[in-house]
Amino acid sequence: MDHAHRIAHQVQSDLREPAARLRRGIPEVLAGYATMHRAAMGQGALSAATKELIALAIAATRECDGCIAAHGRAAAARGVTEEEVAEAMGVVILMNGGPGTVWGPRALDAFLEYSEGAGSGGSGEPVLPGEPVLPGAPVLPGAPVLPGAPVLPGAPGSGDAT
Repeated sequence: MDHAHRIAHQVQSDLREPAARLRRGIPEVLAGYATMHRAAMGQGALSAATKELIALAIAATRECDGCIAAHGRAAAARGVTEEEVAEAMGVVILMNGGPGTVWGPRALDAFLEYSEGAGSGGSGEPVLPGEPVLPGAPVLPGAPVLPGAPVLPGAPGSGDAT
C-alpha cells in the first residue's frame, strides 16, 4: 500500500490515544454509544453491508475523517465493493454539491485503503496491543483482538452484557 493510501490508517492512529483517554473519563457514555452502535448496525431488514454504505455516505457528508476511516474499514470488512462505494459517493455529491466532490473521494480512498489486497473478506487487520477497541467501532464476529488491546466495558468483545 503506497503512502497515498495510508491516510485512513493515520487518522485512526492519531485518534488512538486521545480516544482511550476520553474513554477513561466517560466510560458510561461511550458504553451507551457502543450499545446503540450494535443495535443500529447489525443485520436486519437492511444488511450490515448496506448500513456501512449508509454510514460511510453520512461520514462523507459530515466531513468526519475519523468516521470515514472507521466506516471505510467496516465496509471493506463487510464485503462492500468499490462500485457500491462509488455509487454511494455519487449520492453524497448529489446531496452536498461541491463539498461532496472533496469528501466523497476521501471516503472512497479510505475504503480502498482497507480493501486492497484483502480479498473478499475485508482487511482482517487485528486490533493491535495498545489500540483501543472503540465503542461504536465495528468489530465483526471472529475479528482478531490481540492480548493487551484495551476494550471499554460494554464495547464489543468486552464480555459485558449491556
